[in-house]
Amino acid sequence: MSENPRPGPSVILRHPTEDAPLGQLLQARGLVTEAQIDAALVRQAKEGGYLGRVLIDMGVLSEASLVAELASRLGIDFVDLGDYQVDPTAASRIPEALARRYCALPIAWDGPVLVVAVADPANVLAVDDVRSAARAPVKVVVSTQDAIEAAINRFMRAESDVDDITSFAASDDFEEQGDLSSLSEVIDDAPIVKLANLLIRQAIQDRASDIHVEPTERDVRIRFRVDGVLHEVMRPPKGVQAGLTSRLKIMAELNIAEKRIPQDGRLSASVGGKQVDLRVATLPTVYGEKIVMRVLDKSTALLDLADLGFLPSSMKRYEDVMTLPWGTILVTGPTGSGKSTTLYSTLNQINDTGRNIITIEDPVEYRLAGINQVQVNPKAGLSFASALRSILRSDPDVVLVGEIRDRETAMIAMEAALTGHLVLSTLHTNDAASTPSRLIEMGLEPYLISSAVSCIVAQRLVRRLCERCREPYEITDAEMEILSREGPIERPEFVYRSRGCTQCSKTGYRGRFAIHEVLIVSEALRMLVADRAHGDEIKRLSIDEGMITLRQAGVHNVIVGKTSVEELLRVVA
Repeated sequence: MSENPRPGPSVILRHPTEDAPLGQLLQARGLVTEAQIDAALVRQAKEGGYLGRVLIDMGVLSEASLVAELASRLGIDFVDLGDYQVDPTAASRIPEALARRYCALPIAWDGPVLVVAVADPANVLAVDDVRSAARAPVKVVVSTQDAIEAAINRFMRAESDVDDITSFAASDDFEEQGDLSSLSEVIDDAPIVKLANLLIRQAIQDRASDIHVEPTERDVRIRFRVDGVLHEVMRPPKGVQAGLTSRLKIMAELNIAEKRIPQDGRLSASVGGKQVDLRVATLPTVYGEKIVMRVLDKSTALLDLADLGFLPSSMKRYEDVMTLPWGTILVTGPTGSGKSTTLYSTLNQINDTGRNIITIEDPVEYRLAGINQVQVNPKAGLSFASALRSILRSDPDVVLVGEIRDRETAMIAMEAALTGHLVLSTLHTNDAASTPSRLIEMGLEPYLISSAVSCIVAQRLVRRLCERCREPYEITDAEMEILSREGPIERPEFVYRSRGCTQCSKTGYRGRFAIHEVLIVSEALRMLVADRAHGDEIKRLSIDEGMITLRQAGVHNVIVGKTSVEELLRVVA
């Protein structure tokens, strides 16, 4: 008989909580079939072990599903820690050694009660020891052993790292160094390396898009931008400033001796086996160099268009245009509205071996397989305009221009569209209908715009309500008036608003999605643009031709419960 593999939470895997055998309980819940139970019993007779563990090893049942089912039989809540935002203040209430000994981790506060995830709720001694160490009443929930161990590695290690680093920085041995020879010793020291790695690792785990390292008069403020909003995460002592700044600059291959002018760089890191790139920018301030690191998650560049938030009718309009062999598609919106993600997703959808696709970017944020990407280099004389001229001599089918910033770039892009190329680019305008006027202000002739532009997409990023804690309520008359500004809507039975829980870090929101308005330049619209029509006229005709506006797209998502009225007003005034 072979040795039984690690059973995980033994009490849960071993004992069903009703008189019926475990197999019958799982089958009644629809988690396994009778044939799978029979096969597991045969294997159990040969190899031994518990039936629950055998089913898991056979791959017919996940450990999380089994533990969740048996926890419900015990009358105890099950928590999937892989999809749960652990409260650091709760996790820090017990020592790491105690957490590992009992495979138990405090994960949240329920008023004055500490919520503790355990793998074996029948271990009364473990619960008593955790209660004593935390000096707080305890409520037990159940999770899998692997999930708890992973959470302990994530939170306990980070906590101990910060303690080690800050205590080292506060010691007499660590002082800000003025000369480079002394500084090189500081930045290579293990605590500084740990702190730099910790910032990046924690930002990835928190789904942050940006890391802000900001020197102040007395300390260093570290903030993460999560779902478009900045949150302070720690304040290391002033003593770490010189070492941390120089360490991050070295990682990004920047000049550590130059502190008077802004610098830009890039670094790569591996976090949990996942490769991420970070774009690094420094900015001199009165208290030292501020560093902002933009986290470039490659998975966002590989998103399917269907995952971006397009409403079905808008999606159909956009897909019809992006498959055309020529024309200009412009994606507009403020900085940070997801324009690049939309363009990358478009390229992924139209990319095939029969097309030569070339991009001009500043900087190249994501590397895309099968696509030729050019980095703008103004110091070497390679601007958007000069690069675009060269690219048009390289036999492209599709050209992506990172941003139309000036008249020269706009002229070349429009002319490229008229000579048989599909051109994609971005522009900063408030909505789709005002884009032609913006191009005219840049110096383009109206007839050129009306002939070359085939589609304009305006978009914004909206925070998604946390599905764990969102709460329904009856919409008010004032809110109905706001939602009905661009056309009457049927009064919904209820809508949702944010509340806040540990999973969403008390914000009430988790993740973001885009809302779009897709303006297709029809023959009638071409005539309006050529006649220098006002944006309001263009918007009215576009709506008559089927365009859904940004506000209407946002209202739809409020009604279906994806976001709140408050968030819609924040994004679309």
